[in-house]
Amino acid sequence: METILPLLIQVIAGGIGGNGVALAMKKASLGTMGNTIIGAIGGLGGAALTGAVAGPDTLVGLGLAGDGISGLVGGGVLTAIVGVVKSMMAKNAEK
Repeated sequence: METILPLLIQVIAGGIGGNGVALAMKKASLGTMGNTIIGAIGGLGGAALTGAVAGPDTLVGLGLAGDGISGLVGGGVLTAIVGVVKSMMAKNAEK
């Protein structure tokens, strides 16, 4: 359970971050389900990237809150990137 709980927090926080970014950036929205899925993937990736770049001990003091923060940011960033790319591809397809 000690390894599953941080992953669940990262996935849930990533989904929340993805939907939050989509609300703020209407053109980056992928639909509720798309925002949630891409956000969840970004939540896992963001937490893994934070541990790899900053070192595994960086978020240890924050515990589960650190997992949530990194998941939230990772989910938001990945959703914004995918949404902007999708928007640009749709714009190019119209031409």
